[in-house]
This record gives sequence, structure tokens and C-alpha cells, in this order.
Amino acid sequence: MEENNIINEQNAEQQAPQAATAAVETATPNEPVAVATAHDDFDWSVDKRNVSSYNKEEKAKYDQTYDSTFKVIEENGLINGLVVGLTKTDVVINIGFKSDGLISLNEFRDMQNLKVGDEIEVLVVEKEDRSGNLHLSRKQARQQRAWERIVEVYKTGEVVTGTVTSKTKGGLIVDVYGMETFLPGSQIDVKPVTDYDQFVGKTMEFKVVKVNEAIRNAVVSHKALIESDIEQQRVDIISKLEKGQVLEGTIKNITDFGAFIDLGGLDGLLYITDISWGRISHPSEILQMDQKINVVVLDFDDEKKRISLGYKQLTPHPWDTLPAHITEGAKVKGKVVNIEDYGAFLEILPGVEGLVHVSEISWASTPINAKEFFKLGEEYEAVVVTLSKDERKMSLSIKQLTEDPWATIETKFPLESRHKGIVKNITPYGVFVELETGIGGMIHISDLSWIKRFNHPSEYTKVGNEIEVVILGIDKDNRKLSLGHKQIEEDPWNTFETIFPIGSHHEGTVVKKDEKGATVQLQYGLEAYAPARHLRTEDEKPINVEDVKEFQIIEFDRSEKRILVSHTRVWEAQKAEEKEAVNKEKRADADKTRKAVKNLQSKVEKATLGDLGALAELREKLKQNEGGEEKKGE
Repeated sequence: MEENNIINEQNAEQQAPQAATAAVETATPNEPVAVATAHDDFDWSVDKRNVSSYNKEEKAKYDQTYDSTFKVIEENGLINGLVVGLTKTDVVINIGFKSDGLISLNEFRDMQNLKVGDEIEVLVVEKEDRSGNLHLSRKQARQQRAWERIVEVYKTGEVVTGTVTSKTKGGLIVDVYGMETFLPGSQIDVKPVTDYDQFVGKTMEFKVVKVNEAIRNAVVSHKALIESDIEQQRVDIISKLEKGQVLEGTIKNITDFGAFIDLGGLDGLLYITDISWGRISHPSEILQMDQKINVVVLDFDDEKKRISLGYKQLTPHPWDTLPAHITEGAKVKGKVVNIEDYGAFLEILPGVEGLVHVSEISWASTPINAKEFFKLGEEYEAVVVTLSKDERKMSLSIKQLTEDPWATIETKFPLESRHKGIVKNITPYGVFVELETGIGGMIHISDLSWIKRFNHPSEYTKVGNEIEVVILGIDKDNRKLSLGHKQIEEDPWNTFETIFPIGSHHEGTVVKKDEKGATVQLQYGLEAYAPARHLRTEDEKPINVEDVKEFQIIEFDRSEKRILVSHTRVWEAQKAEEKEAVNKEKRADADKTRKAVKNLQSKVEKATLGDLGALAELREKLKQNEGGEEKKGE
């Protein structure tokens, strides 16, 4: 043995330099030179004794024989393994791989009698983890196998058995084949369930209704099994149904629009309109939960499995048994069951209604809002105006309970009589006044005041105010009165004509101004108008609102109740008067000079040079005076 070792070492030492030299010689100038290391030329197929070696064919044969002793193992694949050992914490599993795997005892809690030699199915998580160990899992194998079975029964529609393990948000957790599935609360039963705890620990039958293979999540339903049984019962019941058939049922649910009736495995809908001949706001006013009632089949649909039921149809229609005392002209009482813009419906008897039109509420000609006058549920007395049993219609009147006030309108409200009323409405052209219930009229905007002109009647009065009026006209056919307010006083314009003659001057206050002119308030609250050209001042300063100035009356129209004034005419007239005074003084001086000349001429008999000079001066002065008079005349 020692000799062989020595020989091998010597051969290795001799071969090493030779291999290095050969590597250097064969290297090209452009390629990096591979540096030889120890034992690079060592033949590993030669045993230590250097007796024999395997050729390639024999080596491949022995490698294949060795590899065939191992099973083909794939990660995430299921494989059967043999329990070859048990420790306090783990189970040793042999799956025919180059090493055994360990699985925690926690994954075998359902196998109380686990022993060496038992065969179990496991899942290969990793053939070699970071520590080089084989990683196996029995739990994941069961989940994988359970998922495959769940997907299979989902496709086939088979019924599975599972155990409710716990409660969760919105439903329950069910163990099916060892895998957790979700049972929504709405899929527990056909009836609403509120107490989920009562189902925990129970073993029930389910149907897989939904799977998500991406996240391996499954939804099961117990309700689907119940519905399938009910569906069969529905088919049997519908096959025997006939319109008009009377059935007994139990009220299982009440909603705003009706009630669902259990007919013994099949539900029918009783609409709220088919519960009572009279109007009801909710089915609970007549029906109660779990109440047993008789219903009549109104209609059914084989395809949609819908059944329409009726309850009121089991009793005769109230219009067919209308009492004899309800006739046209009779007084009746009714409760308001519906209000529309055009009127209100009064229920005289359950299922018998009459309409009170808005025109039959009051004798007043002004429109009335039915939704403001009536209130739901309140009772009103009315008179039957029209009645038709065939059409099942009735019209009622509230105003006809009292006498028509317009029948004696001329007696109670004669022409030119004075009355007080309440302002009910205001429009741009007038004011509507109510004198009493059903009697009213309009005051035109021009009949509000003798003096003031209003852009809108709201400048003078408001809704709800009391106002005194005079009856100007009566239209009995159209139920209208023409009213006046200013007529309660005499027309002051007869007096104004003497107080404000044309050319007179008065002090006024500017109350309103625009580009065309200004409104000026004179004495007695009288208003006049000054055009813009008549607002010029002597110093050319503008006249503003609230300025107090003197104005001249330039126009007075009694029929149109109009007065025009001018401030410009005031100062222009003053200037003209001043000029006239100056001219008058000049004319007086001229007359005086003329008389002096005449006197002098009559006294002088012979002219002297001195006299001639004085006479020339007088003549020159006279000419100047005459020249001034000519200019004034022009």
C-alpha cells in the first residue's frame, strides 16, 4: 500500500510540470493562459491500488443502476411515504429519496394510533431546503387532495358533508375534506338567519357553489340544497294551479310593496294594492307575520315561477254594495287619502273615493293650492256633485255646503259702496283684495293714489295688509269686482290747478334722477317732472337727488295728471327782468334829454356860436340815446 502511494505521488509530480508546459505551449497569444493546479490531471476512476479502471460504457451502466434505486421526486407533488421513525416532536418519513424527511407531530393530531410502518400521503415542499434537508408536509398534502376533490364535486354538482368549525364575519367556516370553506350567512337557510352560533359544531350537507382556483378559496351553500327541494315542490304545485283558485297560505315576509305568502313550498306575492279595497300605506296595517290567510290566485308564470295573489278579491267590491243614501246632493264625510295638484281624494267608504277638485274648495275666484288646504288623514264634509257606479267615480264639493255669495252680490256690495279687505296677492298691474270668503276683486295700479305714480304696487302695500276700497264695477258672470282705493277721497287735481298755474314758481325737492330728467316733489306730496334741458343751473353746476331748488310750472295736464317744471326758466326769467329794468332806465333818460332839447330850441331866437356849441352837444347825446333804443328794439 505504501509503495503504491509512493508511485502515485511520483507520477503526479512528473505529470504536473508536463501538463503545465503543454498548457503554456498550446495557449494562443491573444487568449489568457490557464494556470495549472495540483491534481488537475488526476484520474478519479483508478482506485488506490492502481489495479484497474472503468471505461465509459461501464461507468454509465453503473450510474444508471445507482440512479434507478431512487424514486422520481418533484416539488409540490403528492407521494406516498412510509413511517420509519417517531420522535417526541417529529415523524420520520421515507419516500425512497436519498434522504428521509421530517414532519411535525402537530400534523398528525387526527391520527391517534400512528406507528412505524404506516403508509401516509405527503406533499414534497422542497427536495432540499437551506439546511440540505428534505421538506415534507402531510397537512398540505391533505389540503391539496381536498382541493382537488372540492373542484371535482363543484363540477359534478355532488352534495358534500362538512362540519361548521367557527363563526366569522358575514358567515361560517366549514371543514370539507379537511379544507376550510366559507358559508355566507345568506346561504345558510332560505329564511334570514341572525344567530350563527347555533350552527357551530354541526355537521351538515352542502353544495359547492363557487371556487377560486387562483387563491384556492371555495364557497358552499346549504340554502341551495333546500331550494332544490323547494323547486321540486314548486313544479308540483304550479302544475296544479288555476286562476281563481283559493289557497291557504302563511305570511312569511312583509315588505313596503306587499307580502310573501308560503303556499306550502312555493311563495306567492300579494301586492299591497290587492290586500284591501281601501287605501293603506303599509301591508302591516292589515296583515301580520306567520298569519294564515286565504288568498285567490290572480295570475302565475310557469317560466318565471311567479304567482300573483289577491286577498281583497275574496270580498265583493264596495261600489257594488254602495249604500242607498249615497246619492247626488247628499252630504258625506270622508278621510283624505291622496292629494294632487288638481284636488284631493276623500275615502267615503273602504274602496269608495270621491274627488274634491280645487275649483270646488271655495267660492273664491283666486286659485287655491290643494296641498296647502288639505292634510292627509283629516276628515272633511262634502256634497256629492256627480256619481257614476258604472265608472266607479264620484265628484265632491266643499264650497256647496255654503250659499254662493255671488248670488246676492249687488245687495251686499253695491256700486260705489266702501269696504275694507285684506290684500291676498300683488301683481305688476294691480292688487287682489279679498272682502270676504269667496268675494274679492282687483285694484288697478292706477287706482291706488291720485298723486303718486308707482312702478309696482308693492311700493304702496304688502300682502296681508288691510286696505279700504270702493266698488267701481261688478262682473257677476265672471265673478269679478273692480275696486278702487284712491276713490275714497275726492280728486285733488281740481284744487291743484288753481295752486299750480302755468308760470308760477314753487320750491321742490329732487327725489329721483336719470339721463332723461328728474322727478321733483312739490307741496302736498305732488310729484312733477323736469326734463333734462330744464335742469341747467345759472352757474352750470349739476342738480343732484335731494337738492332743493325753485321750479317754474311750464305744463299742467289735469286729465293725464301730469305736471312739467323747469328750473332753468326761473333764473332765465330773472335775467330778463334785470335787463328790462336797465333798458327802461335808459329810455327814461332819453325822453328827459329830448324834452330838454325842445325847451331850449323854443327859447333861443338867435343862435350864437356858444349856443350852437351847446346845441350840438345836446343833439349828440340825443343820437346816442336813440341809437340805444334801436338796438333794444332789434
